[in-house]
Amino acid sequence: MTANPAAPTHSRPARAKVAHVITRLIVGGAQENTIFTAEGLRTTYGYDVTLITGPPLGPEGSLLEGAWRERVPCVVVPQLRRTVNPVRDAIAFARLYTIFRWQNFDIVHTHSSKAGILGRLAARLAGVKIVVHTIHGLPFHPYQSRLSNRVYVFLERMAAKVSAKIVCVADAMIEQAVAAGVAPRKKFLTIYSGMDLDAFLESGRFRAATRQHFGIADDEVVIGKIARLFPLKGHEYLFAAAEEVVRRFPKTRFLLVGEGILRERFQRALREKGLADKFVFAGLVPPERIPEMISAMDILVHVSLREGLAKALPQAMACGKPVVSFDVDGAREVVKNGGTGYLVRPRDVQGLVDALNRLLPDENLRRRLGANGKRLVDPTFRKERMVEHIHTLYETL
Repeated sequence: MTANPAAPTHSRPARAKVAHVITRLIVGGAQENTIFTAEGLRTTYGYDVTLITGPPLGPEGSLLEGAWRERVPCVVVPQLRRTVNPVRDAIAFARLYTIFRWQNFDIVHTHSSKAGILGRLAARLAGVKIVVHTIHGLPFHPYQSRLSNRVYVFLERMAAKVSAKIVCVADAMIEQAVAAGVAPRKKFLTIYSGMDLDAFLESGRFRAATRQHFGIADDEVVIGKIARLFPLKGHEYLFAAAEEVVRRFPKTRFLLVGEGILRERFQRALREKGLADKFVFAGLVPPERIPEMISAMDILVHVSLREGLAKALPQAMACGKPVVSFDVDGAREVVKNGGTGYLVRPRDVQGLVDALNRLLPDENLRRRLGANGKRLVDPTFRKERMVEHIHTLYETL
């Protein structure tokens, strides 16, 4: 168990002692959301906040150093991992229980499935009075076995019993959790994920330099995607659509932001399709540079098969970009058909092609939908509003 050097105490008296627990601080929306929350609660509202996490393993990149830069005290539990391992999980549970007992937290707020199950049960056993959980994406879904889903639903129901409140990042998560019998509807609350919205609203100044960096010509229309190069992120549907799109609009380029285990497989597939020169792999990009990446795009696509509410959607909309998304989970809460972009049925390649073909030749349409998106996300997705809602929840509890 390791921790960063002690951060300076806040000048005002601490409102409450809070632990935020997440499985790993990799580059991702849930992780960035958690850091924003911990930092905002501490600096704006005077909470005594500690962030507890497992090691940031994997090719996605680490946000642990970013949390330390924000002066959020962090504790790393080496055994807290995403993959299921009964022995390691038992040790992680015992360490979390010990931390909660020694530190005497008033509130334990968990994030992600593994930390949510182990953390909530350990907190209740340790006598923590208030336990809160945030669902960024449900662990049960149609793309895994029925047995796995049954196990996860059972564990989520058990953990929900010790939760004072369950926060969801989209209304769709509430509907799915209630339908699965995780908990009664009154136990849930939607709080949209926050971001440094001004950085996206003002991203236009990066456009020319970013496109030049990637060798993108002024007259090329760029379709972007921000996602880890992992299964269920839907890249294969974009690749299939790209064949037809490029035939009709040769001046189209694709910018993929993210890293992962499937990179070599994807690059090989694109070479076989003769599309390698049409795709730019930006690789791992730190969160603070995402506005630059989106500035180079003209359209953002989100073709993941499952996602609570992908932050890439409101991020792109804040940059004034139209979005095309598979109609999954919370996407329809920000993607308004013909208003801010287009919704497409999951796995519908032809529907994806049709939506892109409407946007690619029509710059005025792209501008109009992008302007609508800007108005929709501001101030709803500001990190300050998210932290304010969580502070209000804590005060109520």
